[in-house]
This record gives sequence, structure tokens and C-alpha cells, in this order.
Amino acid sequence: MAVRGPCPMLNTLANHGFLPHSGKNITENDTVNALNAALNVDRKLGVFLFQHAITTNPAPNATDFSLDDLSRHNILEHDASLSRGDYYFGDDHTFNQTIFDQTRSYWTVPIIDIETAAKARLARVDTSKATNPTFNLTTTGTLFSFGETAAYIIALGDRETGTVRRAWVEYLFGKNRVTVQGLV
Repeated sequence: MAVRGPCPMLNTLANHGFLPHSGKNITENDTVNALNAALNVDRKLGVFLFQHAITTNPAPNATDFSLDDLSRHNILEHDASLSRGDYYFGDDHTFNQTIFDQTRSYWTVPIIDIETAAKARLARVDTSKATNPTFNLTTTGTLFSFGETAAYIIALGDRETGTVRRAWVEYLFGKNRVTVQGLV
């Protein structure tokens, strides 16, 4: 049985076969090669991301991780996700349309720029703080949340202008897939 986790991009890479479709036993090579082949991510950054992801595997001396390991709270998974609920509410790894609708409400035009993306990110933090009595966004969670926001722009958009088509981002988050026709 395939597993998925709280990261729409890694789920997407598994759904498209860049990572093992099972979402299990993902090695450093798997991670680095998938990120490089699918998203043109520098290999050193791929190693860095793997080194953080492997910390979510509860097995001692682990050499791989599974996508569902990423759901372990306050390691990489964090409160104030753009598309997932907070750990406090019981499901921090499944797409949540209501939460994503709040995020999308800040994307009022067909092209998302960095300022618009930042406003949506900050709104999610504010909402999470207001509704979650155990809200906690660690330093690592904060940094990864900024990286996640940048990642969808970098992966799907124009790196020079820092913009991305709203429809492509909505498709990624909602379906854990990329629209091949839109990227050609």
C-alpha cells in the first residue's frame, strides 16, 4: 500500500514516479535524483533536504525515510501549513480544502508573485495562532515553511520574476500532481 505525507511536492514526485511510487524507503539517491530530474534542484540542496527528511524516520541509524514519516510533528511537519491541518486538530498530513481555500483567497489574480505568496503564508500563521491553543512553529518549521512557499514558485514558475500561474499551484496542491500540458 502506498503512503503519502504532508508535503504536496514530494507526494507529487512519488505520484509521477520520480520517487518510489510506494512512498516508502526513499534513499538519499532517490531524493537527490528525483529533485534534480523533476525540478532541477541542485544536488547539494537535494542532499541537504534528504538529511532533514531522514530525521523523521524513527528507526535508529536509518538510511531512508517514507513519506508518511514526514508527518511526525515539529520535525519538518509544522503548524500553519498552506494546505494541511495543524497537529492539534488530528490530521496534519491530508489535504484540507478549507485550509487551502483560505490560502487561495490571497491569490486574487491568475499570477502569484512573491508578495502575494508571502501574504497567504502569513495569513495561515495568523489563523493557526488564533485557532490552535497549542500552536508552535519552531525555527526549523518556520524556515521550511518559507522554503515551501518559495519552492512552488521556483518549481512551477518563472525563477527570474518570482511568479507562478495560480492554476498550476492549485493543481499541485489539490491533486498532488503537475499538469503536464500546463508545463510544456
